[in-house]
Amino acid sequence: MINGKKIIALCVSRIYDPQIYGFIKKLTGTLRKANCALLIFTINSDIYWEENLNPAETYVFDIMPYRELDCIIIMDEKIKSHVVTNRIMSKAKEESVPVLIVDGNYPDTTLVNFDYEAGFEEITRHIIEHHGAKHPHMMAGLPHNVFSDRRIEIFRKVIEENGIPFDDSMVSYGDFWADPTRDAMKELLKRDKLPDAIICANDIMAINVVDSLNQAGIRVPDQVLVSGFDGFDEVFFSTPKIATSSCDILLLAEAVGDAALSLANHETISDLYIKPELIPNESCGCPEHIWNPNSLTANFNNNFYRHQDDTRILYNIASNMETSEDIWHMAAAIHAHKTKHLLTIVDRNIFDMEENYFMSDHTGQLQPNFHIINDADYAEEHRFEHIPLPPEIFYDTTPNPDESVLSGGYRDRIIELMEDGYPLVFHALDYMNRPFGFNCYFYGDGVITDYARAAIVTNAISMGIGGFINLQYQRRLLEKMDEMYKHDALTGLFNRIGFLNVYEDVRNDESNEGMPVTVIMSDLDGLKYINDNFGHADGDHSIAAVASALKKSCPDSALCARFGGDELFAVIFGDCDPDRIIRNIDEKLLEYNRKVQLPYSVTTSSGAYSTTFDQTFEILKALKIADKKMYAVKHRKHQQLDHND
Repeated sequence: MINGKKIIALCVSRIYDPQIYGFIKKLTGTLRKANCALLIFTINSDIYWEENLNPAETYVFDIMPYRELDCIIIMDEKIKSHVVTNRIMSKAKEESVPVLIVDGNYPDTTLVNFDYEAGFEEITRHIIEHHGAKHPHMMAGLPHNVFSDRRIEIFRKVIEENGIPFDDSMVSYGDFWADPTRDAMKELLKRDKLPDAIICANDIMAINVVDSLNQAGIRVPDQVLVSGFDGFDEVFFSTPKIATSSCDILLLAEAVGDAALSLANHETISDLYIKPELIPNESCGCPEHIWNPNSLTANFNNNFYRHQDDTRILYNIASNMETSEDIWHMAAAIHAHKTKHLLTIVDRNIFDMEENYFMSDHTGQLQPNFHIINDADYAEEHRFEHIPLPPEIFYDTTPNPDESVLSGGYRDRIIELMEDGYPLVFHALDYMNRPFGFNCYFYGDGVITDYARAAIVTNAISMGIGGFINLQYQRRLLEKMDEMYKHDALTGLFNRIGFLNVYEDVRNDESNEGMPVTVIMSDLDGLKYINDNFGHADGDHSIAAVASALKKSCPDSALCARFGGDELFAVIFGDCDPDRIIRNIDEKLLEYNRKVQLPYSVTTSSGAYSTTFDQTFEILKALKIADKKMYAVKHRKHQQLDHND
């Protein structure tokens, strides 16, 4: 409960399906009257009981605010995954949240189901007893499937009660799907005597049975009666229209709403079973029955004509996101007429370009950090003239490790949206089957086309953000490769190629004309001695120490380079004190020697040459002069050592 309002979560798939949309509308009405908020957590595809699948979009069920929910409604038949349903139920149990299963069967859980057996028996009796079929045939689903086997048992029971002996030849298997049904019909049509009725275990098979009979020149219902089961909208577009028993989920909405309110109020209730609605139609010889013809046609037209326009616009949005220069412009590219009423929340870890979030195995290693990057209402209010969100929100660095749709800096915003009394719809954002955030849609009194558009908006934003990350990571890799190409691996200074490329830009910059320029050459003392007596690794470490001392002693704008061996140099534009820089180099090496306590000292000899930068300046000549002065210093050191000996 939040602010005195009970929170109900609905777990479902494909909310743009007309049946589910109608269910949501009716459920919303029931909950609004009781001052309850409805949060819809949805995926956009069915898993079809393929339990080995682990689609990333099911992540949306992991980010539900379990601790603050008063009841969870799971539409099991729509999600079609026992693994996912059990995952939701397990988390709900941890937080003592009551669960209501719709159209499923789980122990120790309140159920609201269709009475499938009563519905299938009713339509079977309609064919046998009302229309008087004497030689019926059953198009069953999958062999040894519990739903299919039970419907075969009902078929057998009804025909035997009507004096028709049952045998196995009266059953074909269409596996609940189109192609297997057509294959089964090919075999059935080879028989010498056709049945006078084909009773199908679902509507998909019934549609294909009718089509197979039509293609064979067999008239339905004059020669063969056909019935389906489920009440799919498609049966009303078949020729002839198919008799069925409707399991329209809308029939459960009122019972589900009342049951959810009872559970949210901690009341104990019994399981509810709702009988499907018999729909006689042309395929069984009854008069034509049209189920919501206007809404069916309108939905079809809306989805068809809007789909093409939406797809084009959202493709452009995704492309603009992918090719954006930075995170801000990527987030700004989300805003368009088709992306109104939307919040986008992501894990900020995806923007760390040191590794590709979607290609690296960071399971359990990264602490999630959820932040909002888009609020369509704010952008609409400001007419896209400013940042999509206030800077303190968009650039918020406050850690938010709570993976929930009601946490972090966006919590108050979502609670504000809940106050309107309309459902909030949540989709997971994922790319390369890896989740990284979620979208929250707040359509108000949305129409079905809004719900349909949400699915493709989520896909476009997922692709846009994922593509942006990949391109940014590729750019980062190219930058690293460029850095490796231009820089010496041992010292990090420019190598010959890198220095000459950068120097070319400096030489062509007219603002440098007439400026002082200084070249400092520094050479490690006794490199051969170190290599011969302590190894080349020590020699490399010593070169790196001198390079570090040179780099830190020069101004930040200095061009420091290593052309090879132990000869290092710096080119400095502008006023400087080369003697002071050389003293700093020596002091830093003294500090280094005190710290590492090696059996030898790392020292360097340095020489400097200063002049004015103009068209007569030649870098190689300047390096030779500085090198000559450096060797003069080195020579004096050798003479001093020889004198001391």
